[in-house]
Amino acid sequence: MIQIFRQLQQALDAQPHIQRLGRLFSETVLIEVGGDEYYLTFEKGHLVSVTEGPSRKTPWRFALRTDADALEKFWKARPEPGFHDIFALVKIGRGRIDGDILSLVKNLRFMKEVLALPRATQGASA
Repeated sequence: MIQIFRQLQQALDAQPHIQRLGRLFSETVLIEVGGDEYYLTFEKGHLVSVTEGPSRKTPWRFALRTDADALEKFWKARPEPGFHDIFALVKIGRGRIDGDILSLVKNLRFMKEVLALPRATQGASA
């Protein structure tokens, strides 16, 4: 899983339109997958570091918590209903969002597009 998040860094660097969406976003986001924690640190729309947790010392603004199976379905080139969006994951009981929801909503399009970047690589390999 850590490798996918590190590839996310390279994929985001190749997407200037997504970086432009996040140009005001400089925060750390926690992604928890089946109990494993990953801290994604953004600086002005760039993913500058991906750190594996757990860590009580790493502050984060908001968190997306899900299981590995749900995340794999989310990253399919054409996800099935309920796995197409982070809020859909929450609605079907396969995800949870914690922390500063206002910060997430202010940067919602940026975060949705960043988290969906692995779909492009799935579509290319399928």
